[in-house]
Amino acid sequence: MAEGHDAEAAGERVEALLAELRSQAGPQVAATAEELVGCLVELYGAGLARITEILGEEGPELIDKLVADPLVESLLLVHDLHPLDTSTRVRRAVEEVLPQLGSHAGNVEYLGLDEAGVLRLRLEQSGCSADTVRDLIEKAVAGAAPEAAGVAIELAQPPAEPTLLQITRRPFEGAR
Repeated sequence: MAEGHDAEAAGERVEALLAELRSQAGPQVAATAEELVGCLVELYGAGLARITEILGEEGPELIDKLVADPLVESLLLVHDLHPLDTSTRVRRAVEEVLPQLGSHAGNVEYLGLDEAGVLRLRLEQSGCSADTVRDLIEKAVAGAAPEAAGVAIELAQPPAEPTLLQITRRPFEGAR
């Protein structure tokens, strides 16, 4: 693939071609084409696994360079070869998106992956439009953990600021 090639567009094209085969060539041809795609993905996955194994022997900094490239990182994720676990990737994605939101972002807490495979987070609302903040966080987290079945963000109100008690002097009522 040439540098800058859009992997997402290539994946969409594969899906479109398979759909075309299903509709025009019949179910047997479509099943054969899907099996072919699966075999190719498995073959490239095995090669990628061996590459990461060899590079890992040379030092973790080489794997870090691979993970820093979005295309390579997505391939590592597809083949379950990413060196970071889901929790670490989710936390990293949140840390990367929060500075973009500036003062609009509240506190985000990663609650874990539930039994249905949905990533759970809690967003402490910060007075601004929580929908925009939630959408950006959801997109970043979904990209970091595509193996998850979804992302659920619970909105929580920040703790109320304590009310300050002001003690003042009584007005002078004059001498008695």
